[in-house]
Amino acid sequence: MPQHAAPRRLTSRLLVVVAGWWLLGGSVAADPQQDQRIAFKQAWAVAQQGGDGWRSWAKTLADYPLYPYLEAAALSHDLRQLDRPAVESYLQRYPGMIPANDLRRDFLLELARRQDWNDFLALYRPGLGDALSCDALQARLAQGGTLDFERDLATLWTRPSLPNACDPVLEAARSQGLLTPTRLWTRIDRAIGAGQAGTVAALAAWLPAGETQAGQRLALALRDPAGAAAEAKKWPDTPRHRQAAALAVQRLARRQSASADAAWQALQPRFAFSTRQRDDVLYALALYHATDFDENALARLAALPEAARTDASREWRVRVALARQDWPAVLAAIQAMPAGQRQEGEWRYFRARALAATGHDAEAQALYADLADEASYFGFMAADRLGRDYAICPLEPAADPQREQALLADPGLQRAFELYAVDLPKLARREWAQALDGSDPATLRLAADLAYRRGWYDRAVFAFSSGEALRYYEQRFPLASQDGVVPQAEQAGIDPAWAYAIARAESAWVTDARSGADARGLMQLVPATAALVARRNGLDWNGGDSLYDPATNIRLGTRYLAQVAARFDGAPWLASAAYNAGPAKVDQWLAARGTLDPDLFVASMPYKETREYVARVMAFAVIYDWRLSGKALPMSTRMTAIGQPYGLPDGRTPRRQVACPAVVVPAPAESVAPASAGTAVR
Repeated sequence: MPQHAAPRRLTSRLLVVVAGWWLLGGSVAADPQQDQRIAFKQAWAVAQQGGDGWRSWAKTLADYPLYPYLEAAALSHDLRQLDRPAVESYLQRYPGMIPANDLRRDFLLELARRQDWNDFLALYRPGLGDALSCDALQARLAQGGTLDFERDLATLWTRPSLPNACDPVLEAARSQGLLTPTRLWTRIDRAIGAGQAGTVAALAAWLPAGETQAGQRLALALRDPAGAAAEAKKWPDTPRHRQAAALAVQRLARRQSASADAAWQALQPRFAFSTRQRDDVLYALALYHATDFDENALARLAALPEAARTDASREWRVRVALARQDWPAVLAAIQAMPAGQRQEGEWRYFRARALAATGHDAEAQALYADLADEASYFGFMAADRLGRDYAICPLEPAADPQREQALLADPGLQRAFELYAVDLPKLARREWAQALDGSDPATLRLAADLAYRRGWYDRAVFAFSSGEALRYYEQRFPLASQDGVVPQAEQAGIDPAWAYAIARAESAWVTDARSGADARGLMQLVPATAALVARRNGLDWNGGDSLYDPATNIRLGTRYLAQVAARFDGAPWLASAAYNAGPAKVDQWLAARGTLDPDLFVASMPYKETREYVARVMAFAVIYDWRLSGKALPMSTRMTAIGQPYGLPDGRTPRRQVACPAVVVPAPAESVAPASAGTAVR
């Protein structure tokens, strides 16, 4: 690494930040740990500018757990100027540490860019990802080596897509005759399953001349199913062309079920489709006609051959019947499910609804009573049907002071906690995962409780997601009062328990959560939306990155939530659906099925993610209301009839008592992955 005679000049913005930390440090000088955190932030800001200037800011940090991160940050900034001895020196001093592994990976990528294959092979270690695996093979080829398919390519060949770094290696494998037609077709089929049209097209070009066209038509079926279905009328009846034609109809059914019907009618006489291919096409047609709620959807689903039925087709048979309020058909569809699927809370609840609607009140009451012992969306709805108290049985994690001390002494966990304390949560999560890799459940639970006590809430949310840990309500549903949820919700004119539930469902309390659609922070706001909300409400706006500040995110998120709710008569359940899938989609569903009761309307939402999101938010709102007030607003109060104005609850609003049944029924394991924009998993 080049030596610097003096620290690099700091940018004016960085000088302001460092000066602010310096002033802050003077006010907390009595706390050595806080002093070190402030010093680390100062040094970290400088280290990210490269060079050695950070060292003058880190004189008191030699024994600080995060000290190795500083040098790694500076080295990573200066990758283009680094040499191998500088990197090796760091790797030898900090073997196995995350910043060392990152530096090795980043420097290897730089060496590959330079095509410095000697140094690359000296530093390379397996297990650093597909791109570097291919770079390592390219290095061997550059030194005169050859490829062996089983040794070098078999694992990579299982991937539906590969990084660009693998292109030279695949070309070399092809030149050596390793990419036989059988191997090419194996990977093409795998790529088809993953929907990777580009991979299929690229591999098809390497097939023998007589097979290339079929491969390209399979790529077309993925990329443009309507075009492929139209062209298929002129294709020959060969096995691969049959595959492409059937695939085109299945893919078209997702987008245009009526067009897929017409294409299937035209193609059936032309191709000798296998029984499996026919079943797959019939399944796709039935399923996507069902998600469109077509008139013949119920009959199509019921008529599916047994081999073509899946859990998804069986549940959509129920959903279509529910949307029609055809209660005998609901009972028949649930009865057609396998026993395990029938026992899911949703189908037990709707079986009770159907039994009550067909005059079998005693059976319905028994089903509701059994379900009401569960602290879940359907359990709470069942309790509302019976007018019963909610079954919430809180439990505290068991204390183990001796093991706690052992965990707190673990260097990896120390780094994780410190990284979180200095506002580097992404790195903190990586240290956490590495430190606890292979730990038993009791250790994971204890570590998560330690994190919770330090305000690192998402660790508990993710750790306590199944079994008895679902009863750790304090840890699973934190009241992050410092983020201002209650006062901000009240100022926005929405229910604080609902605001908490949205934040919990959106991000699982991961403060730096970021979706593929660029939604950010606790309430997952897109910067453009946040800017509009700030302008409309006269609030400060400091750009997209300010959404990672919990207080800013909550302030803007509650206002946006209020804005969405106003569009739907204030109804939290409809606003929750719109928050996830978009208001326009909810408007579309209301136009089609807006006369349904709320529970039936939710069950008929075409997006699986949105159905589950609404159920999760409504259940979370019950639990948060109980956490805030000791009682819980009935879920049916929040799930107002469509078109009925929603009245904001207050301290005088009647709330339901919470009680623990004699026999505690475990709730279903929770999915705690942060929500993303509504996905049409239909």
